[in-house]
Amino acid sequence: MMHLNAFVMPNGHHEAAWRHPSTDPHRARTLQHYVDIARTAERGRLDSIFLADGVALWGNVKHNSHSHFEPLTLLSALAASTVHIGLIATASTTYNEPYHLARKFASLDHLSGGRAGWNIVTSAGIDEARNFNLAKRPSHDARYDRAEEFVEVVKKLWDSWDDDAAVVDRPSGVYADTGRIRAIAHDGPHFQVQGPLNIERPVQGHPLLVQAGSSETGKEYAARHAEAVFTAQQTFADGKAFYDDVKGRLAKYGRTPDEIKILPGISPILGRTEAEARAREAELNALIIPDYGLRQLSKMLDHDVTRYPLDGPLPDVGSFTEGGQSRFDLVVGLARREDLTIRQLLERLAGGRGHRVFAGTPVQVADELEAWYRGGAADGFNVMPPTLPGGLDDFVDLVVPELQRRGLFRTEYSGTTLREHYGLARPVNRNRVKEPA
Repeated sequence: MMHLNAFVMPNGHHEAAWRHPSTDPHRARTLQHYVDIARTAERGRLDSIFLADGVALWGNVKHNSHSHFEPLTLLSALAASTVHIGLIATASTTYNEPYHLARKFASLDHLSGGRAGWNIVTSAGIDEARNFNLAKRPSHDARYDRAEEFVEVVKKLWDSWDDDAAVVDRPSGVYADTGRIRAIAHDGPHFQVQGPLNIERPVQGHPLLVQAGSSETGKEYAARHAEAVFTAQQTFADGKAFYDDVKGRLAKYGRTPDEIKILPGISPILGRTEAEARAREAELNALIIPDYGLRQLSKMLDHDVTRYPLDGPLPDVGSFTEGGQSRFDLVVGLARREDLTIRQLLERLAGGRGHRVFAGTPVQVADELEAWYRGGAADGFNVMPPTLPGGLDDFVDLVVPELQRRGLFRTEYSGTTLREHYGLARPVNRNRVKEPA
């Protein structure tokens, strides 16, 4: 079955969504707004919802709404308002410590009954570095080197309790068998962590591990650690190449292709007819503030493009950045391949920041998803509604039933944990693996 994740932004993914009459930026600062969205995703039997995050003020707040709550806090509240939907939060390996995150995600997994997922990021922004006592951001390779060790430490901490360590024997007065709880005594180049964790092993063993980087380093990292990959691909050919590339790297780590799910992002703009869908897209694009888009583009490219004519070509921005390399390559490639002016590029990026935007009828959107899925370019999709809550309502009410009619998507949940939704095995505790039979 196809997998579907709802990528939730406060008012939707189009950068001008907050200006559209179907959204309410004030309500996007309330818990009820997110409860309603999560329940809609659950009503559609989606696998999960996902909250992105950064540790700096994103974008140009003068021209875009900013209501980004700390995601683990918000997802803990949503865990109490939902039953089935998976709960995935972004957290940085560059500006956190392994013990903190291992504990937080284990807590969310227990509180939600096994529905937690961690989107692992290395934080490419210079503003983020300056919020953590650094004059400049660590290099791309240095961030991934730290991330490699970070995740290994977190996994060790999750495994520091055996599944049956808490025996809870009240007559004998023994709560836990301390022989089944172990220090990890990790001593590496970045981290020295004694352990064990101060919470029992998560319900899922390990919360689901998600990754979103598509650079060479990012793909190799995904092949080693990730169980789901959120990626941005503009064409089927690019999607297929990425899918085959990542899946082809798994064998060297003793993994099989079904142990990782590839979910390209798509922002569907729906209408009863194709003309109506395109009119809705034009209506959103008419609300774009060019100054906002220029500043966002400058950050993506690590190059100031604000001084260049809007109706001229994208200037030479070089071929490398220490920031987000895969998004840099995607944006520059899109501009060069289609010979776009800066204004045209801003419109192409406004709906999904490099993710694919598709305007059409529910049947046409379902056709696109089916083509990528059956063609081996995706295991599912990271659905990015252009406006919220209405864009997700439309997808759940119009596209999901079409996918279900085609036998491509579940009609009921068959499991209770996020891993079960994605068809992924529960990891065996590494300490149990080493014990003699």
